[in-house]
Amino acid sequence: MSNREKLLRNLSSVQFALWELHLYLNTHPNDLSALSMHEKYNLKFRKLKEEYEENYGPLSPRTGEGIEWLKNPWPWDVGGCDG
Repeated sequence: MSNREKLLRNLSSVQFALWELHLYLNTHPNDLSALSMHEKYNLKFRKLKEEYEENYGPLSPRTGEGIEWLKNPWPWDVGGCDG
């Protein structure tokens, strides 16, 4: 597994945990332990996203400058997509 794939998997895992904590906090807003964990995962997510985008380019059109995210290579140009 390439470093890019590992980074994407870590990013996805952290994003999943962050979302689950968000949902939990909707019904348990006074749980300070969960709030602290949410903040920790949010920081970790931002760092992983920044690392990914520095090395491999923007993950979405909301990041990057202008049409940077449209530039090559596209995911299917790099490999790993067997279609």
